[in-house]
Amino acid sequence: MLGNLKVFKSVLATEKAIQLLNGGTKLINRKSHVVSYRSAPPPHSKATRIGAVAVGGAMWWWVIWHLWHEPDHITGEFDYPNAAKWSNFHLGIPRDEK
Repeated sequence: MLGNLKVFKSVLATEKAIQLLNGGTKLINRKSHVVSYRSAPPPHSKATRIGAVAVGGAMWWWVIWHLWHEPDHITGEFDYPNAAKWSNFHLGIPRDEK
């Protein structure tokens, strides 16, 4: 117990010595960004939360709308035309002249 008390007193004395040495200096605190290593960042504003929910809702609406109405665009299963029905005229091949 006494050993811990001596360590505590020496730590306090060290802190006081550092404060005396740095007495004329000021700590610059710009608050230009959030440092949240051991503490939670400040909560987002209500407008930010509502905006995030609105953008997320619009994204899910777009995905579900296109899955329902145009599933081939997302799944990639397109119907290929029958090549046997194509004529030379449709393909741009000129007639054989004999």
